[in-house]
Amino acid sequence: MKNSEDKKYALGMIGLGTMGRNLLLNMADKGFNVTGYDKSEEQVALLKKEGLKTDTTGTANIKEFVNSLKTPRTIMMLVPAGKIVDAVIQELLPLLDEGDLIVDGGNSHYTDTDKRFLELQKKKIHFFGMGISGGEKGARFGPSMMPGGDKKAYKVMKPILEAVSAKVDGEPCVTYIGPGASGHFVKMVHNGIEYALMQMIAEAYELMKVGLAMPDKEIGAEFKKWNNGKLQSYLLEITSEIFNIKEDGDKDILLNYIKDEAKAKGTGKWTSQASMDLQSVTTCIDAAVAMRDLSKQKDLRLAVDAVYKDATKIDIDKREVLKDLEDAASFTMKVIYTQGMELMQKASQEMGYDLNLADCAKIWRGGCIIRAAFLEEIYEAYQNNADLENLLLDKKVSNQIKSTVNAARSIIIAAVKAGIGTTVFSSALSYFDNLKTGRMPSNLIQAQRDYFGAHTYERIDKEGIFHTQWQTES
Repeated sequence: MKNSEDKKYALGMIGLGTMGRNLLLNMADKGFNVTGYDKSEEQVALLKKEGLKTDTTGTANIKEFVNSLKTPRTIMMLVPAGKIVDAVIQELLPLLDEGDLIVDGGNSHYTDTDKRFLELQKKKIHFFGMGISGGEKGARFGPSMMPGGDKKAYKVMKPILEAVSAKVDGEPCVTYIGPGASGHFVKMVHNGIEYALMQMIAEAYELMKVGLAMPDKEIGAEFKKWNNGKLQSYLLEITSEIFNIKEDGDKDILLNYIKDEAKAKGTGKWTSQASMDLQSVTTCIDAAVAMRDLSKQKDLRLAVDAVYKDATKIDIDKREVLKDLEDAASFTMKVIYTQGMELMQKASQEMGYDLNLADCAKIWRGGCIIRAAFLEEIYEAYQNNADLENLLLDKKVSNQIKSTVNAARSIIIAAVKAGIGTTVFSSALSYFDNLKTGRMPSNLIQAQRDYFGAHTYERIDKEGIFHTQWQTES
């Protein structure tokens, strides 16, 4: 029998914080012998303590860590995105051999992943970027994972990833996404959708709390009702639970003591930037990013509030408002997912990712933060038509949109009259109304551009590019 010093491990994890440690323990639970590395002795000790009954260990010595792995080595990183990822790779390279595999499981920007993929390919080191969603609980008991890059490398990891992933109808919530940085791109869009869904729920909360003056317990019950119906989703599930949490000694629920400044790690902003680069339209995600930024201007908001304080109650029957609000949320949620799926489709075409949108929806059905009942319908829509140009063209989805759009209009009108902001709800409706307009007023913009800058224009009655001398002599 080999002693512990001679033992070789199937996979090594660099970064034993909450996500890395829990994912490693998940792997150990599924029968894989794994090891971890972290510069913090405390994190290593915590891994050993929590993994006492499994075949796992850890070290704060990187050479010891690398040498303890079976060859070719499989190493996953779960460290903060950016310079730290590059620093870890540079620290690893002198210790690795050709054919070894590095997996970046963090939220790296897809352009950084592309660069790393090409650089490591030159050194004959396999590399892929993998988005992971599900938070601490997902990592420990089954996340949704989005690996992209080196397909041969994915095959090495496939048994482990399928074993530890969440399962829906017995199917693992992980699949090979595509080449290059496709895995991190899809995870970025996932996070953008997450931003928009969270902002939508926050706006619904504001409408109930301010517009309808509903007590917190009643608001929580309303969200719970939504989650038991067509809006079923993980985000609504946790939202309803938040309204029940009260800390010892507090008179009120914890939510009412939390400062109204929403932090962000940048993935929502990256999604908006990518959509503009690809000329896709993600107005709901853009609006959610803007609202997080606005929330940080607390002092300014207080100053403006003191001058313009004009929010009033919604002067409509509460039952009618709540019914419309649920339908408006259903409408808005569908538009949010539509924009995210269209962005991934554009990226697939422009960047050669060859994404299977049905598979993307399929692996989001379990384990991840944006899992929702509606993803089953998205999966079906792209299964029926892989080339579907826009989700709103799907017959089943379009029928649902038609049945809820008037509720969205009613809610937005009521909110405007009451002076309550509904940025994501309004963005969803404006997107829809413009998308269903066969003839937009953009012809006027083209005329203006040609007038002041001779930018030319096209005509609808004849072929060619035209320019007009618009200015007439007085």
